[in-house]
Amino acid sequence: MLTKRQASILKAIVEEFVRTAEPIGSKTLMAKYELPYSSATIRNEMMALEEAGLLEKTHTSSGRVPSTNGYRYYVENLMETVLDETSRYELQNVFSNHRGSLEDAIQRSCDVLSHMTNLTSIVLGPDARAQRLQRIQLIPLDSRTAVAIFVTDSGHTENKTFRFEDDISVEDIQNCCNILNDRLVGTEIGEVVEKMNEIKPILENQVIRHEMLFNAFVQAFVRFASENVYYSGASNMLYQPEFSDIERIRGLMKMLEDSSLWRSIGNNEQNVMLKLTGGNELIWIDDLAVVSTKLHMGGEEGQLMILGPSRMEYDRITSMLEYVSQILEEKYWK
Repeated sequence: MLTKRQASILKAIVEEFVRTAEPIGSKTLMAKYELPYSSATIRNEMMALEEAGLLEKTHTSSGRVPSTNGYRYYVENLMETVLDETSRYELQNVFSNHRGSLEDAIQRSCDVLSHMTNLTSIVLGPDARAQRLQRIQLIPLDSRTAVAIFVTDSGHTENKTFRFEDDISVEDIQNCCNILNDRLVGTEIGEVVEKMNEIKPILENQVIRHEMLFNAFVQAFVRFASENVYYSGASNMLYQPEFSDIERIRGLMKMLEDSSLWRSIGNNEQNVMLKLTGGNELIWIDDLAVVSTKLHMGGEEGQLMILGPSRMEYDRITSMLEYVSQILEEKYWK
């Protein structure tokens, strides 16, 4: 446990580095924070914090920056999570006029959070792979467009718009839909594509435009079975000083493309994880930080996340996530 003096110095360093992205020296702390200690005392305490693994010395200056463990100590012991009135008003305003579905509200939350934090927000929808197909409905809009509706045994619904290169008849659409319902209902979503290959000969015999419909449904089920992930504000990371290097940007974009990473992020023992109030979590991956909260989506569980550099406003961001989660719960799960 840190002394009161060490804690005040660490808190000042974390908050100043979050604001400036510049290594912090003793003179900066004395000038900006009016700490009642001499420069020599502050330097000695900074050395002690570095030895404790809470600060790191950079190669480019004599100042220090927080380490992952330093951020963790700050969040656990020093941070005050009070949502500022401006952010509270903006979030209330977003939801006061919203009349859409829960999924729409969560995606809207994702967009708003990325805008307000200048970071990247992520929604993980329910994992549908183990659910069983209950019904398929295909609604023609015109001769080359149709909407497919997939419903699982848990009540999860997925919509997919098909746009065909050639005209397709209502009869073909209905025949295809009947065959798929007869042969696929009760099948786990993750196994549907394999089973569709088995019934392809039946489609060939009974549906004229069978190839177009077969390919459209296969693509739709591949998407349905994949991790349901929604991103907002991915480009915000390009404006963070930590991602000025092109290779780091490429690595980040590759991470964002790997939907399975976000589902299992809390199970990786190499990541530093901290449980927050209300079931929220804070996870560090190298010099990235992820703040997440659980969401209930139609009887299933999803997650809302904020992704950014370790140098983020943890107090404001955790407060915003807690508040959004509270609003969604009051609005949709009374």
